Amino acid sequence: MQQHATSPALALARLVLASGRSVDLAELRFTSTYGDLLEGYPRKPVNDRRIRGLLRAAERARPGTPVHLVPPPRAYPDQYPGGLGPVEVLPAVACVGTFHSTALDPARDPVAYRSRLTVLWFQATPRLPSGCDAEPLLRDLDWAGLARDARALA
Repeated sequence: MQQHATSPALALARLVLASGRSVDLAELRFTSTYGDLLEGYPRKPVNDRRIRGLLRAAERARPGTPVHLVPPPRAYPDQYPGGLGPVEVLPAVACVGTFHSTALDPARDPVAYRSRLTVLWFQATPRLPSGCDAEPLLRDLDWAGLARDARALA
């Protein structure tokens, strides 16, 4: 069986960060940014609550793995603001992905240790980030400053 260099056998996708480091996407969850918005309209307090909730859920899902938010773009369409304040819109899809890469500490056993990071980002469509075509802010992750080494799962 032939393996494609940009799609490792045990990962959903491989991204190449701007630093040149390859990271494997091990888990990805897409959710609609506003799928549960029953009343009102998108605005800053609603968006901030949504982001905090997604960050808390990611922390609970992977205890011990650091979680990082890629700051989402916020759009301010020319719409009547209503009584709750101005309209503020995030991209339609919230993404929570867990990434793995080689250990940060070169002294660690490369078989026993991997670096890990869970990332929350937003994008316009539910597409799998891959290679060098991922969202620019996702590719600019400071892996060495954000990720943490942990024992690889047996």
